[in-house]
Amino acid sequence: MAKKESLKIEGMSCAACALRIEKKLTKLSGVKGANVNFATETATVEFDDRLLDKEQLEEAVKELGYGIRKEKTSGPTKTELNISGMTCAACSTKIERKLSKTEGVIKATVNLATNRATVEYDPAKIKVADLIKVVADLGYGAKPVETVDQDREKAEREREIKGLRRELLLAAALSSPLILAMLLSMIGIDIPFLHDWRFQLALATPVQFIIGFRFYRNSYYALRAKSPNMDVLVAMGTTAAYFYSLYNSFFQELMPGMMMKDLYFEAAAVIITLILLGKYLEAVAKGKTSEAIKKLMGLQAKTARVIRDGAEMDISIEEVAIGEVIVVRPGEKIPVDGEIIDGSSAVDESMLTGESLPVEKKVGDLVIGATINKFGTFKFKATKIGKETVLSQIIKMVEEAQGSKAPIQKIADQVSGVFVPVVLGVAALTFSIWYFGYHDLTKGIISAVSVLVIACPCALGLATPTAIMVGTGKGAEQGILIKGGEYLETAYKINTVVLDKTGTITKGRPEVTDIVPLAGSDRTEILRLAAIAEKKSEHPLGVAIFETARGELGEIPDPEQFTAIPGRGVTAVIEGKRVLVGTRKLMAEQGVDPQEYESRLGELEDQGKTGMLMAVEDKLVALIAVADVIKDTSAEAIRELTGLGIEVYMITGDNRRTARAIAEQVGIENVLAEVLPENKAEEVEKLRSKGRVVAMVGDGINDAPALATADIGMAIGTGADIAMEAADITLMRGDLRSIVTAIRLSRKTMTKIKQNLFWAFIYNTIGIPFAAVGMLNPIIAGAAMAFSSVSVVTNSLSLKRFR
Repeated sequence: MAKKESLKIEGMSCAACALRIEKKLTKLSGVKGANVNFATETATVEFDDRLLDKEQLEEAVKELGYGIRKEKTSGPTKTELNISGMTCAACSTKIERKLSKTEGVIKATVNLATNRATVEYDPAKIKVADLIKVVADLGYGAKPVETVDQDREKAEREREIKGLRRELLLAAALSSPLILAMLLSMIGIDIPFLHDWRFQLALATPVQFIIGFRFYRNSYYALRAKSPNMDVLVAMGTTAAYFYSLYNSFFQELMPGMMMKDLYFEAAAVIITLILLGKYLEAVAKGKTSEAIKKLMGLQAKTARVIRDGAEMDISIEEVAIGEVIVVRPGEKIPVDGEIIDGSSAVDESMLTGESLPVEKKVGDLVIGATINKFGTFKFKATKIGKETVLSQIIKMVEEAQGSKAPIQKIADQVSGVFVPVVLGVAALTFSIWYFGYHDLTKGIISAVSVLVIACPCALGLATPTAIMVGTGKGAEQGILIKGGEYLETAYKINTVVLDKTGTITKGRPEVTDIVPLAGSDRTEILRLAAIAEKKSEHPLGVAIFETARGELGEIPDPEQFTAIPGRGVTAVIEGKRVLVGTRKLMAEQGVDPQEYESRLGELEDQGKTGMLMAVEDKLVALIAVADVIKDTSAEAIRELTGLGIEVYMITGDNRRTARAIAEQVGIENVLAEVLPENKAEEVEKLRSKGRVVAMVGDGINDAPALATADIGMAIGTGADIAMEAADITLMRGDLRSIVTAIRLSRKTMTKIKQNLFWAFIYNTIGIPFAAVGMLNPIIAGAAMAFSSVSVVTNSLSLKRFR
């Protein structure tokens, strides 16, 4: 049977590593598809579990020299580690490979952007402490995320940036005299001590081997793992420039009468300095890509006031247990999810729903952690704590989305897989042509160095993940939860939106508007029998009839028998009488002819009301009309969707006349009426078969088959009642304008990704040939490399201005 597993990979240093692993996994017999995400260091593999198991997948990855990071399980268990010391994609790949190869690890993924490793492992074989040791043995720091609070994480990030800044300033101070010497010589000014090779050697050596040690260390691990990365290119290029200059210096010292040879100490030192500058700016910018997660985490309350042994006490939110009674006073944040057991209040749920008006809460109502109590004091019982709360689930979804891979990234992966080896080959060819063809050793070395240091696999590796991180984060800030990069990319292509009527276009709270007695029937008796018949119904129209009767008549007894017929209505036995409430189809199927009252029913439906027929003992006794209120923003949202060039359909179980009347009110031209719940998916598939890219928007529960059938399923709702697992995109705010925002955000994000990929490809395509023919100074090449990845991250960050 088909099975999907995620493996956390350690040791990947660039996109080439990810591609190599992906190719290896894809070639395994039984694997149907494999996707390796370099940014999150995760491999997602779909395979036939009759032919393969997870251990074989892990072994294949380990054979390539990478590690597998595994989670604990009673079944498998998952843990997250905060990783410190990573400097580039190669580091994250390396750690991921190492963890993945570790015995007991099922899957490991390292996300360079978030500095986190997610490890699925077998707790019977390995412990978290062992995972931390594996990372430490590679020269990196690791701590379980549970023990790293937000403040400490921020402090560690700042410490890393401070360390980079310190190294950068020191490298800049040592390199500046070398640059000055080069610039002065270009304008004919000669200051002897600046050009003395001993002085230049003294300045360049600490930059090359102390400050630049990180490149040698990372190169060693990369080559040991047989996956050369950016560090290898930098180390080789700068080392070649340094030792060539050293050779020329000794040559000049031993044979002082010979013509003075060029020195390139400044090239080696300045290249390292510029790349450190790029790393520093990248680290600062990368920290900003995950601000959405930080904002969400910042919403959480720090403490809770619980009642223990009859006394109130303030405790850390982590100490709250399920079932504990918590007191919340006016102005305080609700610490966890729960149910009110005493008191009432109004709660500001805008962080979830976007609704600015407080929501009235009373005994029995649910409250959500991180929302704000506005007025009254109440007590509630904790029902969900820790990672189970609504806010924690939202944070988890956003984190997973930010670590996912969009299909468009495969282009970059394919190039990255061969990029570094090809660059090494081009550099070797460049040197060979200049040296053997033109007998110019200096030109050969310097041109080869330029080729090595201008090539930038990091720009390709960061192009997609950084845009997805910012895009999904920006969506979360606006109540739009996108499950992953592939859905963000598909949403960009949407040209058809199918809207469920009830609860999506309308508020989903229908009210009885008309009760029309027939053949001398009594209104009160009609309402009483209809309410009894509908008492056990879960359909919104049935609930509306029951609530109206309870408000007018008080308690309503149960029917003796009850049957709900989806898409048609209900049948019931009440006081020995057979009662039918429902559509024309129900009446026809039960042998009741509604033709006599067709015109009266039509009049109600022309007003946008849902008309129902009621029969007692197979005799029509009443027409009942129910209307649902259209949301204030529905018409505006549909206009905006049409303005984006999207075709909008309304799908409903209502008859054509009622459906058409409602559609006209909101400006929808395409109506799919009289569609039974089980047939909604079929209607969506019909649209897809015509070549349309379809988004289905519904409540995420009743519309689950249709949501799954559509190219993109969007669940729309508010707060805790939303089924986040039912859709690809969850719209937390019950406002159709969120659909417009989601599609616009998707289009904007994809534009940024394409821009990033274009510049990354063009930069390398143009830069490498120029370097090979000797038209680029190594310093300029180093600067270009340093700023290429910074420009990609900065371009992605511009998404933060999206409104």
